[in-house]
Amino acid sequence: MSRLVYVLNGPNLNLLGKRQPHIYGHVTLADVEAECRKLAGELKLDLRFHQSNREYEIIDWIHAAREEAGGIVINPAAFTHTSVAILDALNTFEAPVVEVHISNVHKREAFRHHSYVSLRADGVIAGFGTQGYTLALRRVARLIDEKAA
Repeated sequence: MSRLVYVLNGPNLNLLGKRQPHIYGHVTLADVEAECRKLAGELKLDLRFHQSNREYEIIDWIHAAREEAGGIVINPAAFTHTSVAILDALNTFEAPVVEVHISNVHKREAFRHHSYVSLRADGVIAGFGTQGYTLALRRVARLIDEKAA
């Protein structure tokens, strides 16, 4: 079982730390990546960390993950609520998927309460700020270990 994990980030997360800090905080995506890489080293995981504002790039990364990854952590951002295409791509991926949201989407606008990605995700982490990424990595590592045993 591969110990490579893709961490995929959707639209506007490149503005993390600058955009709506009252909701998303002041931590940047580069800070999140550094924390994930540090933890990945401790968990003996390899990491591919990507962000795109383009739906097709996220789909292409999911397709690439099918061939080489043991898990996906995905924060699809606004694509959460709109992208059947990302759901369809994730449905072709046979290893663990954990969905992450920095804010508690259930305390926000009603349209944010529905997630297409959740229909495929093995777990969802929401409302723990950027710590949700490291929680998700820990869970994916555990699922990889359980599948390998």
